[in-house]
Amino acid sequence: MHPNKQVQYACDKLAQDPKLADGFNAIGFSQGGQFLRALVQRCGDKLHMKNLITLGGQHQGVYGIPHCGAIKHKSCDYVRKIINSAAYTRWVQDSLVQATYWHDPLKEDMYKEKSEFLADINNERTINKTYIDNLNTLDNFVMVKFNNDTIVQPRETEWFGFYLPGQAKEMLTLQQSSIYLDDRLGLKKMDEAGKLVFLSTSGDHLQFDTNWFIKMIVKPYLAK
Repeated sequence: MHPNKQVQYACDKLAQDPKLADGFNAIGFSQGGQFLRALVQRCGDKLHMKNLITLGGQHQGVYGIPHCGAIKHKSCDYVRKIINSAAYTRWVQDSLVQATYWHDPLKEDMYKEKSEFLADINNERTINKTYIDNLNTLDNFVMVKFNNDTIVQPRETEWFGFYLPGQAKEMLTLQQSSIYLDDRLGLKKMDEAGKLVFLSTSGDHLQFDTNWFIKMIVKPYLAK
């Protein structure tokens, strides 16, 4: 199901659940991270999400092949270019979920114009103030990065970082990006208020120690 339809479906279901009427916490695994962020941005007036926790989420999208060091290996870069040649066609955007958060830093203008999901929820085409207001209702936005991730490329996207536009080597942190500096999502305001939390663990994609999870996620954000 297309992410836009997934988010609307989840919104309708959760908004009607009386058990969630007083608020709830949400944990997004991998692409579920950006999908749940879209949920609070688009549906925050209908439901109350308290803490959003994303593990390995791709908040600035992906530009690489799983298990493939795209920067180091020419074959990986070649495959990446093949995928990229079709990623922004309408039929690929409509039929392949991963294409909706494929982010080509070499074609920033095309990405912003053709991305049917990510460019919208990152407010990269226009500024949707509702997205900003709804995201800022969160108590905490917790982002977990896996330091040895071989699935997500670049792994910095898990902390809302990404490549400097125009190339695919030099990285920008969230705080160096236009999304933050132009405050396109209110993340600067959230950061200054202490609502943004950046955590990391040494595992590969979604591989974490249970004790770490209890100490760093459950006790501070879920056991309240």
